[in-house]
Amino acid sequence: MKSAKARREQRQQASPWARLFLNILFVIFVGGGIYAGYLFYATVKDIVAHMRVPTFPNLRLPSVETSSDSQDNHPGSDIFYDWESTDPIHIVLLGLDQRPEESGPSRTDTIIVVRVDPATNSASMLSIPRDLWVPIPGYGENRINTANYIGDLKGYPGGGPALVKKTIEYNLGIRVHYYARLNFEGFVRIIDRIGGIDINVPAAIEDSQYPDPDNPGAYTTIYIPAGRQHMDGQTALKYARTRHVDSDFGRLSRQQQVIMAVRDRVLRLDLIPQLLPHLNELMNEMGDAVQTDLQPADIIRLAQWAEQIEDGNIKQGMIDSSMTVPLVTPNGAQVLCLDREKVRPLIKELFPNGSPELDEAQVEDLNHLAAEGARIAIQNGTTTGSLASHTAAFLKERGFQVVQFGNADRFDYAQTVIIDYSGKPYTTGRLAQLFHVAEGNIQRPSGVASEVDILLIIGQDFQLPTGG
Repeated sequence: MKSAKARREQRQQASPWARLFLNILFVIFVGGGIYAGYLFYATVKDIVAHMRVPTFPNLRLPSVETSSDSQDNHPGSDIFYDWESTDPIHIVLLGLDQRPEESGPSRTDTIIVVRVDPATNSASMLSIPRDLWVPIPGYGENRINTANYIGDLKGYPGGGPALVKKTIEYNLGIRVHYYARLNFEGFVRIIDRIGGIDINVPAAIEDSQYPDPDNPGAYTTIYIPAGRQHMDGQTALKYARTRHVDSDFGRLSRQQQVIMAVRDRVLRLDLIPQLLPHLNELMNEMGDAVQTDLQPADIIRLAQWAEQIEDGNIKQGMIDSSMTVPLVTPNGAQVLCLDREKVRPLIKELFPNGSPELDEAQVEDLNHLAAEGARIAIQNGTTTGSLASHTAAFLKERGFQVVQFGNADRFDYAQTVIIDYSGKPYTTGRLAQLFHVAEGNIQRPSGVASEVDILLIIGQDFQLPTGG
């Protein structure tokens, strides 16, 4: 494998679009690849079409209203990330257990948390087994792969991905900034579009209980011989999904193997002239498969960082059988319990200097906030710039569901006001406690229709706490 320096030197004769094309591919697949791959395609489509950093007309981004005050935050992100810093960024990649004919809330077949660190020019990824039995904030204990399903089904603010992020932080102490998710069809198409991948299969795989894609609820037998195999999209999907030949942990290992194979494939320069002529076709065919809260400018910045990452600075890990204990629930479900003491060293290795572990009071606070699910809007009623966006970032990092922020109807509010439209006593109380809002400045109107549950109007007496 060529070094990053050698690759950059070899690209000098490539066109600017080809270099941008390769850079974006590099970051997507360094970062954990398969399930973020569609993000690259949507980005390049609009860059080629408009020759500028555009918006995504074809991506289903969360609808969060902002105003000019929002310059310091990204509307789709639950956790604030400062793109001017060199802090590590965390992205969760979600593969949906969803067939082309299916719609509605879905469980996640794959969960991979990716870390890109621009300060050390390194990256890491952690695979999380789908059967991990964990507390899902506000919804009791369940398999971790149900967090996305529950979040979408119950209307959790930010949907399933937001609840997945919160669940990961709650149980593993990893604060996730962004997400990308897609389904099986997306996986197959991207592998086919890059001409397949080469995988060294350590042992022959024969699985007679593989889900039959043509007959939901039925099974079929698949066979993949040992040795170096060139796989198309369907074969790669089977290789990444099968688990009856060994276990879910073996499947996690195969998924990471596929990710690195894709990365190796797309970093070959001869792919560029093959793929560039088909960009419009790719976009028309694949544009609806991805969901993400990353923005185009974010992708470009990630690409610039990832170009500096050498092959040896990519770490891979998984929560495996040595860090879990098998358990049968009262309903008869076979699940895995997390051994937190044993998983802690892995988290520290892959995510050094990550989020501090939550104490019991913080966990209880998160549970109460998640249970109420209050949708909060923040309005800046002062002349201090960016105060609403900074407050939104502060609250999001502490588990509050901020869905709007911007300027108030005027800028001469002397005192901060909280308006509770929907009866969310715990969240209202926590806001009043954090920002020292007197009871007389808390309004609880009845019969007033509102798109949000709580409105926080920032006044001249407002001070953003330095702690939580």
